[in-house]
Amino acid sequence: MTNFNREIPFNDLPLLPPMLELETKKVLLKTISASRALAQLNGAMRNIPNPKLFLDTIHLQEAKASSEIENIITTNDDLYKSVVAKKKFENPATKEVISYKEALWLGLDRLDLRPFITTNLCVEIVQCIKKNSSGIRAVPGTTLSNTKGEVIYTPPSGENIIRDKLANLEKFINQDDSFDPLIKMALLHYQFEAIHPFSDGNGRTGRILLLLYLKMEKLLDIPAIYLSEYIIKNKTEYYKKLRNVTEKNDWESFIFYMLDMIETTANKGLIRLEEIIALIEATAKQIKTEIPKVYSKDLIEIIIRLPYTKRQFLIDAGLGTPKTVGNYLISLEEKGYLKSIKVGKEKLYLNHKLMEILEKE
Repeated sequence: MTNFNREIPFNDLPLLPPMLELETKKVLLKTISASRALAQLNGAMRNIPNPKLFLDTIHLQEAKASSEIENIITTNDDLYKSVVAKKKFENPATKEVISYKEALWLGLDRLDLRPFITTNLCVEIVQCIKKNSSGIRAVPGTTLSNTKGEVIYTPPSGENIIRDKLANLEKFINQDDSFDPLIKMALLHYQFEAIHPFSDGNGRTGRILLLLYLKMEKLLDIPAIYLSEYIIKNKTEYYKKLRNVTEKNDWESFIFYMLDMIETTANKGLIRLEEIIALIEATAKQIKTEIPKVYSKDLIEIIIRLPYTKRQFLIDAGLGTPKTVGNYLISLEEKGYLKSIKVGKEKLYLNHKLMEILEKE
């Protein structure tokens, strides 16, 4: 084991892959159940007529949870309002969460063009999260401390050293096929967080890379999964297991934690997806019966895509004149499908049943 001192830059951070047996019986059994859960979620997403319908909502939820790990806190209500309303919310936390979602989408777009995870892609992602032109850490002095102010880790220092570690990571991600993809995912996540290549935004960039990796490996066609929700609930354990890899070479516990994160969130994601699909079907059926003049497949999609909608969305979808679609929304509110709320000079409509599903623990 490499000599490790919390106070000294960990320039001896071992390269990937680790030189020890990782595929223990415990890890392999967990890999099977995590892979199965992920495949079920992927299958369910494929069977939906328009899987992209859920992406806005799912990615905003993931962005909210990932930002919360960094103590950037916003509410679902503020977040969804600020995405839909013209009035710009000045809440810095909400802005950061939306930047995270944009960074995730940027990463997905880049993967469609070129299916590789690279150092340059990581830099693009962090710049999108932070809305600045930051690059690889060049200035020494970065340390990670706990709440008592004690240094718990000093990442590698020196731009050349960091770039060498990232080059090794890039090669491992894109060329090494000697591990099951989910085990490999755990290894790359630890390594990225241990390299800690940026002055800020490493945690959020690292969590976006997980979603990009699942897509790149075709484990999840649409990365519709809230991985960060699991980390928030098990945050102390997450940081402890990361540290135990560094200090004790305990890879097994960390890999198991990451596999459990995949399995748990995939299972929860499947339940949530089924609830949303059931809501869509019930809403469509009821509106068709109660207010047939208002019903159309497009209208149902608009009021389910995000918890909040507004008149302009219906106009943009070609559902009628401003007056006609205004009357549609009034009818939907009268029948209890939506609730209106004023934001600035605008009227937004909340699909409260959808919000209830999203708010569920």
